Order: sequence, then C-alpha cells, then structure tokens
Amino acid sequence: MPGLTLRPFRKGDEADLVLHANNPRIQRAVRDTFPYPYTIQDAHNWVAYCQAQEAGSNHFRAITLDHRVIGGIGAIRSQDVYRYNAEVGYWLGESCWGKGYATQALIMMTETLFALTDLHRLYAGVFSFNTASMRVLAKAGFHQEAVHREAIYKEQTYWDEYYFVKFRE
Repeated sequence: MPGLTLRPFRKGDEADLVLHANNPRIQRAVRDTFPYPYTIQDAHNWVAYCQAQEAGSNHFRAITLDHRVIGGIGAIRSQDVYRYNAEVGYWLGESCWGKGYATQALIMMTETLFALTDLHRLYAGVFSFNTASMRVLAKAGFHQEAVHREAIYKEQTYWDEYYFVKFRE
C-alpha cells in the first residue's frame, strides 16, 4: 500500500495522535488503559514511553500514511514459559477505517517481528463486538484459536474475547 509505513513513535507525533486517538469509538474497542478523552499530555506520555521501550523486548510503532501518524501497532512479549509469545494490538483513526490500512500494518508488523526476533507465536484478543478487527486478523493470516467466555468487562457488560494466533512458519 503506497505511503503506508511503520516507524518508531517520535517527538512531533503528538498532534496526529490526539487527532486520531481522541475518539470514543476507538476507546470502546481497546483496553481501558487507552485514555479517553485523549489529550496532548497523553500523547507526550505515550511517545516518551515508546522511546524508553525502544531497546527492550516490546515493540511499538506508529502507523503512518504519507508521513502522518494515523494509528499505532505494538507487540508485548510474554515472559517465563511464554517468552516466545507476544501479544499484538493495534488501533487506527476512524477516518482510515475500511481501507485495508490496519490489515497491511499488521502484516508488516508480523513480518518484521518474525524476521528480527525469535518469537514463535503472536496472539491477539478481540472483544466480541469488534468484528472489523476479527476480519483484520483473519486477512493478516491469524486464526481463531478460542473464545474466552465473558472474559472482558467493558461498558458495565461482560463480553466474550475472541482469541487469534499466528505462528512462525
């Protein structure tokens, strides 16, 4: 997809982050630690956090289109007996939904993780109402492995979590 790239978050991304992340429809589909309203201070904190993680085992990238941040994608490595696993997650600004950007970003991130790390298994949990994210994962080669019944509590309701995986080939 021309113009779509992944790169580390950096100073100067804050305004684009606020523009796209300050949206209740995005916050609804991600963990509660993702702030809403999403402020400029939240963006500064996120960029600083990602920069501090750069040399570690977690990977956070800005999804950019024509050099502007439109979302984020990341992988958090598990520990102990799960050390060859990583949880992947992503979000995209609503104006960019339905254009294939999330799928392409996930494919790019997956290829990078398998090429540059010793990870064997990537996984993602998706809230049962987020069927668009399930389609993204399927198009990127992830397979549904399980359904965790009523595992998520969001909006004063228990939701099922659909669990997707992809293995190193």
